[in-house]
Amino acid sequence: MEPTNYHIRLKDLPEDERPLERLYKYGPQTLKTSELIAIIIRTGTGQATAVQVAEQLLQKYDGSLKRLSNDNEIQIAEGIKGLGNVKAGQIMASFELGRRMAAFFEEKPQISSPTDVARIMMSSMRDRQNEVLYVLCLDTKNNVTKHRQIFEGSLNASIIHPREVFRFAIEESAASIILVHNHPSGDPSPSREDIQATKQLITAGSYIQIPVIDHVIIGDGCYTSLKEEGLM
Repeated sequence: MEPTNYHIRLKDLPEDERPLERLYKYGPQTLKTSELIAIIIRTGTGQATAVQVAEQLLQKYDGSLKRLSNDNEIQIAEGIKGLGNVKAGQIMASFELGRRMAAFFEEKPQISSPTDVARIMMSSMRDRQNEVLYVLCLDTKNNVTKHRQIFEGSLNASIIHPREVFRFAIEESAASIILVHNHPSGDPSPSREDIQATKQLITAGSYIQIPVIDHVIIGDGCYTSLKEEGLM
């Protein structure tokens, strides 16, 4: 007689072993990473609970959340039974929410140096696989009032049009703006194209009296300020 496969459900476990119940009772900070992921994916397989599936996933990435957060839904789900593209997408969405929360934990963060820009934008930009350009709109006290991705692709003065950058700045009544973009290579050294595009935008800003006060390039855990480097 072949053995019967029983579906292992979290709700069949003792209450103190169920992640969601423990989250309600003790708070999310008390849960292991695998338990938090289990709550996100909700169900396991006929042979494994959601927690066990989550543990297999973490083992695949050697426990590195950074590596996990860099992958797409196909890469995340690959080789993990019970973890399809939908559940992998739920994990990706959770990471993105975390990035956005980390970037703007403060309601209106104040910028006093390029370090502040890096602190706000590093977590959401350092792991991007493509170059993206963000614009930070500032008020008269250098508080960030709004930020938005304006462009994706290598910066080039012949491609980036000031109209797109300053349309956003005008909509938000910005007193000034800061440009922020990333280098997927991890090296934040500015290229000739970066410098040319920045100078073009500075000129455009001077005409409409919305100055570009800095351009910060985000690398892997490091950054370069064109203003500090005397390149603008």
